[in-house]
Amino acid sequence: QVQLVESGGGLVQAGGSLRLSCAASGSIFSRISINNMGWYRQAPGKQRELVAAFTNGSPNYADSVKDRFTISRDNAKNTVYLQMNSLKPEDTAVYFCNAKRLFSSDPNQGYWGQGTQVTVSS
Repeated sequence: QVQLVESGGGLVQAGGSLRLSCAASGSIFSRISINNMGWYRQAPGKQRELVAAFTNGSPNYADSVKDRFTISRDNAKNTVYLQMNSLKPEDTAVYFCNAKRLFSSDPNQGYWGQGTQVTVSS
C-alpha cells in the first residue's frame, strides 16, 4: 500500500503564506511515481478541484493559483511541496495530496492523503 501524509496547513491572514508538504511511504516504487503527484482542494459545499500537479514531471496549475502557488518535489525524500503565497480567503479549503497509480492518468484511481485544512482570514 501507499501512504500519503500531509502537513503544513493552518490559519493565516490574507496575503500571507503557507507551505504544505506531502510525504509518500510504503510500496511506492511499484505503485506510484513522485513525478505524478499533486495537490487538490475542497471547499465547503464545492467539489474537489485541482490546485497544482506534476504530470510526468511537468507542473500544471489551476488558473486561480497561477503566479501565487508553486509545486515542487524532492525525489530523494519522496515528498511533494506546495508553496502558497499571497493567500486569499477563497483559498480556504481542505487540501489533499494525490498520487496517481503507475500507468494511470486518473487521480481518482490513485492514492489520497487525509487532507490538511487551510484557512485564510480576511
